[in-house]
Amino acid sequence: MHWSRATSLKTATAGTSGRAKMISPAPRAEWKAILRADPCAFESQSPEWADAMCDAHGFRDVSRMYETDTGRKFVLPMLRGARAGGMFPAEYSNPPACGLGGVLAPGGARADDVRIVLADLAARGVVVQSVFPGPLAADAWRAAAHQGAIVRPHHVHLLDLRPGWDAILEHGFTKNTRRGLRIAARRGVTVERGLGGDLLPEFYALMEHAVLRWARKQHEPEWLARARLHRRDPREKFEAIARRLGNRFQVWLARADGRTAAGCLVARGANAHDFRAAMDEELKQFRATDLVQALAIRDACLAGCQYYYLGESGTGTLGQFKERFGARPVVYPEFRFERLPVTRAEEGAKTAVKKLIGFRD
Repeated sequence: MHWSRATSLKTATAGTSGRAKMISPAPRAEWKAILRADPCAFESQSPEWADAMCDAHGFRDVSRMYETDTGRKFVLPMLRGARAGGMFPAEYSNPPACGLGGVLAPGGARADDVRIVLADLAARGVVVQSVFPGPLAADAWRAAAHQGAIVRPHHVHLLDLRPGWDAILEHGFTKNTRRGLRIAARRGVTVERGLGGDLLPEFYALMEHAVLRWARKQHEPEWLARARLHRRDPREKFEAIARRLGNRFQVWLARADGRTAAGCLVARGANAHDFRAAMDEELKQFRATDLVQALAIRDACLAGCQYYYLGESGTGTLGQFKERFGARPVVYPEFRFERLPVTRAEEGAKTAVKKLIGFRD
């Protein structure tokens, strides 16, 4: 059962003034309508996705819908959990490893919308609040800025699908990528797309295999890597997403030499979000990763998606791989409000553990 609370917010931040009414959780019918009216929206900002995260991780929906005195309505998807071993309440849009959050608004979020939201969050007494918006709304969030917020840059990659599949294949994909597609075809790589939960067990097994391979490279004990995966990305989370999103959730798998070679998970709405990927390093000579990625991109193009989001890249070689498909790097801000230095304490503990086990990043 969803509870709701309505309050009036007086806003007086740079570039905007007036009053806005806030209701929490956001009414589902209006949230869905605003999602459909926002060309920058991703499925991780949908109420169904929020329900999936609540199912899998025990979060609570504390989304916030705002209505200004001019009648404009916008929504901040938000989930409530805890930090520091459950000691402190925390609210996220969205939580770590749970997809993009940020403001949904008709026509896309504006800086004035974001200012209202940031002023609201800054005035609250929650120990930790974090907003992790998408790259398509980056300009509005950068323009809004709030002096009380901790701002962290995120390095991600985004592919513009509007030129169409033929143009992306010819001008976006590098020669090396197109060569990889020919190699995969010659070597008999096959690709299957599963809708909803189809193929999910096979993908999760591949992801576990990949995580353990990275653990060996990074000098991380396998038991710790497995525990970290199951805490961050339990299989139940993906099953919940499949159950809630249905055919908007896709599992892509490439097979080579009778084995699962590569795969990715895509949530598809107005835009496509490739939010998990994995490969078997022992089969890299088949170039299955190139083929499965290309087909997922083509499918999003043909479905009318405007953008294909390939997620966080950091500043290393992962970004170079994504750029081979025509994706461009984007840096956008995460806004965080903390009443106590919880993040600093957690990062200090994490650094100490890495030193203890000789972790190689």
